[in-house]
Order: sequence, then structure tokens, then C-alpha cells
Amino acid sequence: MEQDDDLAEQARRLFAGRVEFLKSAPALKFLPDPDTAEIAFAGRSNVGKSSLLNALTGRKAIARTSVTPGRTQELNFFEVGDPTRLRLVDMPGYGFAKAPVKVVEQWKRLVRDYLRGRVVLKRALVLIDSRHGVKDVDREMMSMLDEAAVGYRLVLTKADKIKASELDAVIASTQAEARKHTAAFPAIHATSSEKGLGIAELRAAVLADSLT
Repeated sequence: MEQDDDLAEQARRLFAGRVEFLKSAPALKFLPDPDTAEIAFAGRSNVGKSSLLNALTGRKAIARTSVTPGRTQELNFFEVGDPTRLRLVDMPGYGFAKAPVKVVEQWKRLVRDYLRGRVVLKRALVLIDSRHGVKDVDREMMSMLDEAAVGYRLVLTKADKIKASELDAVIASTQAEARKHTAAFPAIHATSSEKGLGIAELRAAVLADSLT
């Protein structure tokens, strides 16, 4: 327990320091040099990915500094620490119901190539909306990670928006889904960016993953 508290404090101090947007990469040739551990964030559109990134870093709009028209299908990189200790990678939201087929295929190709070939990618976080549970588009993302042999954590967002009994049921069903996937961690992180629920624990997990 003392070790966990120490890690949580290290993570708090790290994320309270320098966190800066580095660059956007629309293709693999634009990726930053693979010299720093990376943690990737994946989630369908409107799952609360930007809010979670802001909550983890204690900023109000860090994840929005790179979100301008035309960048929605790019990988966005953020550096954490001075000197840089790790990078957070904001992957494009998936599950666009109205997106053109060409855009969807471009997204899939970029993400798949990044996942398969990025040696410094330590872990991915797959964000699931607590109010809806695991959807088919989430399973598709999970299967992509399984195939790429990238270990990932399932993170429930907006956990404050449903009743405690409903949250317990969603956690149980998400754990059952995780057991079907070879690269998924069995533990589920329930979070609320608005209320701060689970943020410190997830922050510590991200730091621990970056050190593996």
C-alpha cells in the first residue's frame, strides 16, 4: 500500500509539472522519434477523451490545443515532464456514424500501423462510456489491439452520470468482455473527469505502465 501511495504521489507531481502539446502526425512519417515511452488513448467519439486527458494533466484545455479543423484524423502527441518522462498519444476518435468510408479506412490504417510498429508504445487505454457500456466499435478497437499485441486498460468514463448499482453492473459486464481479449487487463478503471473519481489511480497506472 505504501508503494502504491508513493507511485501515486510521483504521478501527481509529474503531471502537475510540464505537459505540452508536441505535434500532430497525419501519417507514420510524421511521428516523433521513438525515444520516449508512449501511452495511447483510444475511444469512440464523444466518450470524454479530451476531458480525461485534461483531468489527468490537471489542465483545462490541454487536449484541445491541437484540435483544429482537419486534425481530427491525426495522432496528437503530448510530452509530460521536464525533461520528458513520457508521451500521451491522443488517437482519433472512432465510431463516426456519418464519416465517409475513405476517412474511416484512413483512420484504421494509420492507427493499425502505429500500433503494430511503435516500439516505445507501452500501453493503450480504451475509453468506454459508462452510460452505454462496450459497443461493437469498442470491440473492434480491442481486437485491433489484440492483433497488434499491445496491452491495454479499459477505462470507464462519466461514471458519475449513472447510479452506483448501474456502475457496478457496467464494471462487471466490461470485465466479462475483457476476459475475451488476449491483450486486455482484467482490472477496470471507473473514472469521472468532472468529479475526479479514479483519476489519481489512473494517473499512477499510466506512470507505472510507462516504466515497464
